[in-house]
Amino acid sequence: MNTRRDFVKKTALLGAGVTFAPQITLGNTAAFFKEKLNIGFIGVGLRGTTHLSNALLRNDVNVTAVCDIDERRIAIALDMISKAGQKKPMVFGSSDLDYRNLLELKDVDAVIIATPWLWHTRMAVDAMKAGKYTGVEVSAANTLEECWDLVNTYEETGSHLMILENVNYRRDVLAVLHMVRKHVFGELLHFRCGYQHDLRHVLFNDGKTAYGKGVEFGDKGISESAWRTQHSLLRNADVYPTHGLGPVAVMADINRGNRFVSLTSHATKAVGLHNYIVAHGGEAHPNAKLKWKQGDIITSTIETAKGETIIVTHNVNTARPYSLGFMVQGVQGLTEFDKHTQRIHVEGITKGHVWEDMASWLEKYDHPLWQKYEQIAVGSGHDGMDFFVMNAFVESAKENAAPPMDVYDAAAWSAVTPLSELSIENNGAPQDFPDFSRGNWIKRKPYDWMKNTY
Repeated sequence: MNTRRDFVKKTALLGAGVTFAPQITLGNTAAFFKEKLNIGFIGVGLRGTTHLSNALLRNDVNVTAVCDIDERRIAIALDMISKAGQKKPMVFGSSDLDYRNLLELKDVDAVIIATPWLWHTRMAVDAMKAGKYTGVEVSAANTLEECWDLVNTYEETGSHLMILENVNYRRDVLAVLHMVRKHVFGELLHFRCGYQHDLRHVLFNDGKTAYGKGVEFGDKGISESAWRTQHSLLRNADVYPTHGLGPVAVMADINRGNRFVSLTSHATKAVGLHNYIVAHGGEAHPNAKLKWKQGDIITSTIETAKGETIIVTHNVNTARPYSLGFMVQGVQGLTEFDKHTQRIHVEGITKGHVWEDMASWLEKYDHPLWQKYEQIAVGSGHDGMDFFVMNAFVESAKENAAPPMDVYDAAAWSAVTPLSELSIENNGAPQDFPDFSRGNWIKRKPYDWMKNTY
């Protein structure tokens, strides 16, 4: 860890903003650069402390404030900050709205929001109104109104927002993006992606029973089971679309020359959570009487302005290995890749009409950033993705520059949740995607993810 810390500190001030933040804020005529960024953390649960850990490795970040209503998480965060050699930050969390007092601090330049989903938009809106460079965890919004709230607030204030979608920096994802940019697959036609991850042990956890055996949530739950499970009880929607959709949206130039046009969604019956409760709590358990609303498998199909289609799958309530199920199909070939499958077929290059293992392709098209910074990225969490998403946020904020995944991305990707809910309620009826860019997607240029300048 010390080696990684030293490497991060030595490289953090070498101008990474050239890679991640080439677009300086429109209309900002004054030279803007902060050698040290003062960050406040709103929410220091499991996800928030991962971000905090990566921030503390940098010598261009001061953690000046933390906020959480759970005193246990505050204690963990303060211990991390102390061990990193930074002075004690201002602490907030006396009430649900105490984060607003954090936002009033002059020595907070930027904030990272990693709280339960229902707080994401209201906190992000308040942060932008307070003039803070804002990073928000996924998903950024729960309703179409919230999506518009994010966009409208950015356009009114000029305060940037970055959606902290770490999967966009996964090594194989960036390699395939590299292939897309080099036209390996030809003109693009179709994508598959999603979030397929058995979360039953996360949705039910009281902190007392053995890992994966609890059947409690809400007031009796801890961590995500205290809030996330309620969504499965009350909403029949793809409530967590961005891990799969974010990378695919970048490949398809969504909001930058292309946009989502319409969506249809369907849901299976909901039996997975009930069966899990009966298996681990018995048929007499009160939770076994609950009627779950969210279908175990939700399938959405999105159509784009350029004529591509995207299939997005949500499946967290059944027994299955983790998979984001990526597939990229062009006229000349395709790839299917994930933790368990990495295969490719390219017309005229791979032999015959068969799949080829894509290990050599991933090596050939390995993203330059991964080639250069693997040493420090791998230990940062989520197989290295968390280093890059934190670095992109910090370097963009230091320059007050447009982030690689901006407010229009946050709105479009998050809109899948309310639109899928509406489509399912109406027997799969197509739902029009709002144009959150107000037509500007036509002239916006794709973000250059391929630069190798730090």
